[in-house]
Amino acid sequence: MRDEFIKLLEEDVEFRYIVMGFLGIREILERIDKNTEAIRSLEERIAEHSKFIKDLQKQIIEHSKVIVSLQKQVAEHSKAITSLQRQVMSLQEQVFELVKEIKKLGDRISALGSRWGIMAEEVFTESLRKFLKEYFKVAKVETWESFDEEGLVYGHPSVIEVDLVVKDGVHYLVEVKSSASKGDVSELYRIGMLYERKTKVKPKLMIITCFIDEKAKKLAEKLGVEVITY
Repeated sequence: MRDEFIKLLEEDVEFRYIVMGFLGIREILERIDKNTEAIRSLEERIAEHSKFIKDLQKQIIEHSKVIVSLQKQVAEHSKAITSLQRQVMSLQEQVFELVKEIKKLGDRISALGSRWGIMAEEVFTESLRKFLKEYFKVAKVETWESFDEEGLVYGHPSVIEVDLVVKDGVHYLVEVKSSASKGDVSELYRIGMLYERKTKVKPKLMIITCFIDEKAKKLAEKLGVEVITY
């Protein structure tokens, strides 16, 4: 019986399954088959996921290369910008030094011009004063000085000075200018008014100048101011 049973197990598949069913192995095998199919399905899905992951890895590697390249470009640009900033700072320092030198030169020129202007004005004035003495044939030209408390001349209280020549009983108030303007004519006219108030003597007014413009000439004629010019 045993030998026949073993022979049936070996040769008869259906008999073998019947025996296995009795032993509970059939159910186990069926479960194993199902699990095997599930495992195969998982393996297929894992294979798909692995392929997807590999594609992602390739993309990440490519992106990483691009990022590294951009980082190099940014580093190069940063170096270039730093170099430009240094150049700009150097230029700013040079410009600042140049501005200081120009200012120094301007100050020197201004000082020189101011000194020359004063010197030139003094030379003109002194020459005209000599002419004034020769014109009136006097040895001395006096200076009349008075305090204008009412502000008649300049609109506020101030000390007034003007050249004075007295000859043959006539009082001459004289302004000596290298160049004369309408303002100078008006100023001398108001000084004449002040002189008359202070001394009760009406003076004659005279401007001696190297140059006087036409408007100032016309105003002088209108106000009775004599002009002696070149």
